[in-house]
Amino acid sequence: MKARITGVVMAAFLAVASVATAQDGIGVGVILGEPTGISIKKWISKDQAIDAAAAWSFSDNDSFQLHADYLIHNFGVLNTGSLGGKLPLYYGIGGRIKFENSDNRSGHDHNDTLLGVRVPFGISYLFAKAPVDLFAEIVPVLDIAPDTDFHINGAIGARFYFR
Repeated sequence: MKARITGVVMAAFLAVASVATAQDGIGVGVILGEPTGISIKKWISKDQAIDAAAAWSFSDNDSFQLHADYLIHNFGVLNTGSLGGKLPLYYGIGGRIKFENSDNRSGHDHNDTLLGVRVPFGISYLFAKAPVDLFAEIVPVLDIAPDTDFHINGAIGARFYFR
């Protein structure tokens, strides 16, 4: 029974992979680093996309965050050569809301909701014949409420695109 289910799943994956590319549909996957969670991406033109994540931060204070970014991709800088696929650099701007549980070390916990501006810079590999992308990014974040603070996030990830 397991073999039959595995065979059906693999056949479905190969059928989708044969007709889709990483710039079709909605990509769903993981982001690992700071933060770590679930990532989605939707291309809105040949070089522009919206990405978002629901993720956890494990640095300093435990927190959960939601973020979304508008991204512009530059496909003309790097060449993949014989690998095929595409290797764009990207940059953009976005927003973040972070729900932080802080311990001020005096025995009193308090919860903060932080609002911030994100400026992502990254690189992505879009496979030529598979609906998958891999990415790595560095993201300066300026929290603007309730206090002003600056952080740098960094992560890697992968997404599978559904049509």
